[in-house]
Amino acid sequence: MFYDYVKIYVKAGDGGDGIVTFRREKYVPLGGPSGGDGGKGADIVFVADESLTTLVDFKYRQHYKAQRGENGMRKNMHGKNGEPLIVKVPVGTLVRDAETGELLADIVEKNQRVVVARGGRGGRGNARFQSARNRAPEIAEKGEPGEERWLRLELKLLADAALVGLPNAGKSTIISRVSGSRPKIADYPFTTLHPNLGVVNLEPGVSFVLADIPGLIEGAADGVGLGHRFLRHVERSRLLLQVVDMSGLGELSPWEEFGVINKELALYRQDLAARPRLLLANKMDMPQAAQNLQDFKQHLAEAGVDYPLYEISALTGDGLRELMYQVFEMLQTMPMPPTMDLTSDEAEGKITKVTAEPEFVIAQEEDGVWRVSGSKIEKLVVMTDWEHEESLRRLQNILTKIGLDDALRQAGAQDGDLVQIANREFDYAE
Repeated sequence: MFYDYVKIYVKAGDGGDGIVTFRREKYVPLGGPSGGDGGKGADIVFVADESLTTLVDFKYRQHYKAQRGENGMRKNMHGKNGEPLIVKVPVGTLVRDAETGELLADIVEKNQRVVVARGGRGGRGNARFQSARNRAPEIAEKGEPGEERWLRLELKLLADAALVGLPNAGKSTIISRVSGSRPKIADYPFTTLHPNLGVVNLEPGVSFVLADIPGLIEGAADGVGLGHRFLRHVERSRLLLQVVDMSGLGELSPWEEFGVINKELALYRQDLAARPRLLLANKMDMPQAAQNLQDFKQHLAEAGVDYPLYEISALTGDGLRELMYQVFEMLQTMPMPPTMDLTSDEAEGKITKVTAEPEFVIAQEEDGVWRVSGSKIEKLVVMTDWEHEESLRRLQNILTKIGLDDALRQAGAQDGDLVQIANREFDYAE
């Protein structure tokens, strides 16, 4: 089964907890704090694998959770870092944040590595808080939570050349003739329901990758007939091979077929319509094909279209070998299409904004609870070790310094009101 669009959940490992301990050894008076730091939580890393051609594995496993770091230990020993969770993805995978649509990565090279969720740092043990003023601190931090998010993965096939055309134009027969690909072939429209990749091996050292894109129809650029899903796979191809049915047995004439595909490519992306292209006059073994070809050539001349035209028959194989050699020669001088720009807003859903986040935001819920939100303040609360009074005093001092007490009072909080930050609740007091 071919899958080119999936949604998955990733959760990086939390950092290990720092601990509060003191040296208790004979002949070592006032040994001091010796609590070690927690280890870093594991990252989740996507790695491009050339052997994968579909996202089908993610259909059966949609949740990925990495291991947390080990807790700190006595004698200033730090916890072990979590081992990164390696997830293999096909070359050509786009990674987006499912909620915002922001493009996070464009994976286009073999063995390319992308960290999609970073593990939390380990909490500091009490040895880190020793100072001239506090020689025996009972302060430690919990590990920082690892990043978690829903991701949207989209696959765009990486092929040197792509066959495009209306349904039943003969694209699948062509790729089956010139490569080892064996797509489903039948004499009715929409036989091909997903893209097929084939390697064209002409002789040792002379090969390229050819894609068979399912038949496009009018309105494909607007998503009709899964048009967006199919057109996406054309974007990375350097050369387009447009297959035109010359048999005259279809509903449209060859010139009308050419016009439909040309229009849909331009509507989807202007640079696709301008990409190098060869026209393949297919089914030249049919009785009316020669006359239809003459009419087609006349229309091309009148419209000023000068794409190279090749006469072929996918059924008999006539003209295919010469065509494939020509395709190989043309590819030698063609640059790869540019990868997606992670900072541009050209594509749908690509959002990259840098904004200054406030220290905290205060809002009163319907039940009267004051909710304080903000990534920095929530992280501070989550990483506080609630088992030690000194850690709690440190938290209170920080909250006072950043102005939370004053802000709550100005917002209207009264003595005894409930204040919620992250997963903790407090009673407000003047």
